Amino acid sequence: MLSKEDNRRLAQLERQLQRDDPEFCARMGGGNFSVSATGRPPLPLFVVAAVLAVASLVCVLVGWLIAGLLVAAWSIVTAIAAGFRWRNTRRI
Repeated sequence: MLSKEDNRRLAQLERQLQRDDPEFCARMGGGNFSVSATGRPPLPLFVVAAVLAVASLVCVLVGWLIAGLLVAAWSIVTAIAAGFRWRNTRRI
């Protein structure tokens, strides 16, 4: 177990490393940083959002209104998550 001074120094070193080399920190997976390690858009999330949107339409057309609304909400949340990840990959 580290002392308070050791914890403070370690946190200071982590912040300095994040400032000096954020790409290295992202590659090492040391936390949730705004720079993506791959730089690619999150295409699987967009595909999942599209499939969920179609599934919600099918549910509504079949007559399952509550299920259709739940799947539509799930689709919207997935699309928003994909949008946030895409925005973060474009900052590189």
